[in-house]
Amino acid sequence: MTNKKKYLAGCLSFDDESVRLCKGKNIIEQPKKKSLLLRYLEKFTDPIIVVLLVVFIFSVILNLYEIITMGHSWVAILDSAGVLVALLLATGIGFIFEVRAEKEFEVLNRVKNERPVLVYRRKQNGAQPKLYKIKKRDVAIGDIVKVEGGDEIPADGVLLESLSLRIDESNFTGELYANKSATETDLDKESTYPSNFLLRSTTVIDGYGVYRVNAIGMDTEEGKGAKKVQEGTDVRTPLNKQLDQLGKAISIASFVIAGLIVVGRLIYYFTILKPVSFIPIEFVEYLLGSILLAVTLIVVAVPEGLPMSITVSLALSMRKMLKEKNLVRKLHACETMGATTVICTDKTGTLTKNQMTVMEHEFYGDEESIYENIAINSTAEVNIEDGKSIAIGNPTEGALLTWMGDKDKPYIPYRERVEIIEQTPFSSESKMMTTIAQCADGEIMIYVKGAPEIVLGMCKTIAGGIDAQHVKDTLTRYQSQAMRTLAFAYQRKQSFDEPDELVFMGIVGIADPVREDVAEAIYTCKNDAGVRVIMVTGDTQDTAEKIGRDIGLIASDDDAIRMTGTDFNQLSDEEALPLVSDNRFKILSRAKPEDKVRLVELLQRRGEVVAVTGDGTNDAPALSKAQVGLSMGDGTSRAKEASDITIIDNSFASINKAIMWGRSIYQNIQRFIVFQMTINVCGCFIVLLGAFIGRESPLTVTQMLWVNLIMDAFAALALSSLPANKRVMKDKPRNPKSHIINRSMAQWIIGLGTIFFLFLAGLWQFLWQIDTDPHTGVAGLLNWETLKEFIASFFKSHTKPHMGKYELSLFFTIFVFMQFWNLFNARYFKTERSLLQDIVALLRGRIHFNEIFGWGFVAIALTILLGQVLIVNCASSMFNVMPLNFKDWILLLAITSPVLIFVDGIRCVKNIINKHEN
Repeated sequence: MTNKKKYLAGCLSFDDESVRLCKGKNIIEQPKKKSLLLRYLEKFTDPIIVVLLVVFIFSVILNLYEIITMGHSWVAILDSAGVLVALLLATGIGFIFEVRAEKEFEVLNRVKNERPVLVYRRKQNGAQPKLYKIKKRDVAIGDIVKVEGGDEIPADGVLLESLSLRIDESNFTGELYANKSATETDLDKESTYPSNFLLRSTTVIDGYGVYRVNAIGMDTEEGKGAKKVQEGTDVRTPLNKQLDQLGKAISIASFVIAGLIVVGRLIYYFTILKPVSFIPIEFVEYLLGSILLAVTLIVVAVPEGLPMSITVSLALSMRKMLKEKNLVRKLHACETMGATTVICTDKTGTLTKNQMTVMEHEFYGDEESIYENIAINSTAEVNIEDGKSIAIGNPTEGALLTWMGDKDKPYIPYRERVEIIEQTPFSSESKMMTTIAQCADGEIMIYVKGAPEIVLGMCKTIAGGIDAQHVKDTLTRYQSQAMRTLAFAYQRKQSFDEPDELVFMGIVGIADPVREDVAEAIYTCKNDAGVRVIMVTGDTQDTAEKIGRDIGLIASDDDAIRMTGTDFNQLSDEEALPLVSDNRFKILSRAKPEDKVRLVELLQRRGEVVAVTGDGTNDAPALSKAQVGLSMGDGTSRAKEASDITIIDNSFASINKAIMWGRSIYQNIQRFIVFQMTINVCGCFIVLLGAFIGRESPLTVTQMLWVNLIMDAFAALALSSLPANKRVMKDKPRNPKSHIINRSMAQWIIGLGTIFFLFLAGLWQFLWQIDTDPHTGVAGLLNWETLKEFIASFFKSHTKPHMGKYELSLFFTIFVFMQFWNLFNARYFKTERSLLQDIVALLRGRIHFNEIFGWGFVAIALTILLGQVLIVNCASSMFNVMPLNFKDWILLLAITSPVLIFVDGIRCVKNIINKHEN
């Protein structure tokens, strides 16, 4: 015990200048948030959005010129309106989802700054120090604070006095309880934080302590962690980088081609047309027409729906992942988990249950006497909440009482049978607890539990005639498994005059057990998915290695690299980089929060995509620095605030599900890009062809906006509604530096886009040369006479001055229907299946319909068809078309169906050949 007068001599008074300066500052400041307007405007930094802005401005200028000077109707402004809608949808949907997610995860002030704290202070300088209650927020540097069981430590400081003090430090070190002492000889030199140092927001389990505050608010360890969280991270996810690359490439290409179109048409104007006299107004109209054509090409080339569609895809996946116990806060995290190459996992609460449990026991005498000891010689309680046992008080005692309850031995009846006469609580000095009780018949019972070596030394006999060496061997076995051991002894007396003759009754091994599904989940993650797993914990190296062996992270005979935080901290970055890059580096024990952050940053410098799991306040900085932060469902609020995904059931298996979803989402995004870019390549070729042959494009800006925005949004919904593909867990993590459009995608996009273009170019020529009759419809064009007329038209110089609205309706609908059938091709892209094979398997009862598409996919595909019918038949003037009859719709659907039939047939043959070769 420290001399109380000595440390109270330095007590602060309420009038001290230092108190005034510190008043109200013992709080953790909340990060400043940008205004909603500023956060919305940030959405306009996306390269594709920038292009849309430029297109919108040009479109408005051209449309207004057409209306004011050329006498066009106000319907012309619909082109600009369509671009504006694309802008608002592309930026607005993502913004709304993020704001909603933020509100869902906003937490109230968890710090409880108004909670009372006991401090020794003087009313005025020179007065006698007394114990006063002040608000937690008003604790000052230099204050002498008293804490007891159940209290939350209000600020960081150094112990001056202690008695059997145990602290729950699991939020910082993973330790459910840590022994703290003001005595120099009791200090644990290997502990993560000094044994005489108390951390803000930790909790006193039992015992008593007095300490001097040396840091408050943002200067505490908790505050430093909060600063790191608030600093955020400039780490961009692989998908962000890949989409930026794609957007910039498309933007540059579209503007270059658009510029070449304008230049080419000007050269055509002055070299081919060669006007007899230069008329400025005619030239201006020609120039504006060329610019409008260039703007049309940009609209066709730029995937306006891509930002919105990816956001929608991620948002839908976010909802589905919730069913898999993954609560997603930030949309990008849905996909980034699929790109993860390294997981830095916490131990307590992630790999283990964060619940002290009796793992082993060996009793030598009457078990009933041991149950009495556990129940009576204890100050803990157990409450049942939602069918789950919740220990109140000392975790070890709570584990023992819970174990009794599981054996159908409730502890309360044992306590009701006796009267407690005397109880000596556990202390770090005695390392045991003693309770003296009197039974109803007057018999005296002495119950002792504590450190086995102490209890064994106090006993004269061991029940059951067991040899002391056997007990020591059992203890060695328990301790080698990183268990906390506890021994029990008792004595039955008729009176207090009888001499003490304790009987040794048995021992138990207590530990925080590994979760049942962790070993299998770790195996799947490492061996199947190819994701490295590194355990980072504040616990001892022995305990970390024991858990590592239990979960299959390391083998007893492997050459895995294990390191403590102290050793890791002594390495320079140049020395640490090759170490963390070594796949054998698997355990970092006794790690402080800054060690975990440094590990994450070093891995990221090596090009790794890092996910971090954690449930404590100490994990928050690393959670925020990682590309994906994964907090646990029963973790601290600060960990959840810093994370991107919360694993509701605390299961590592759910992390694997997140990886599976992330990889499936990425595949779906690639499928969508294949689908949309095929449309864009085809559309660009059509516009370019019109520019070179001097004809107006059959596809208007409004039509392409329908295809690129609304129809593609439905396509994104359809593709994102596909179930997660379990086969992706057999793949290795993709290269974070790879382009989102790989070689096979590029071949598909250019190859199929070119085939579509050649067909549509022929159709364009056909509809330009042939006179069509809406009354006879498509059926009237499907005959030999029409074909001969078309062939003969190549030898005539006469053509129609322009395509009529019926021809434009046919061209536009065929173009859309080709993309409709291609949606099914995109669904099977990068799979080992084909639609034909799935239909055969369905008819044979081998698979269910939902495994092919799901009703959501079919419903969305039908919505696309219905949407096309509605805009052609009900909004014909807006889209520069005219209504078609029912027979035309059926025929056009049949005419375009080979887009699916031929491609799927080729896919089916390839799959069969590959299957036989393998």
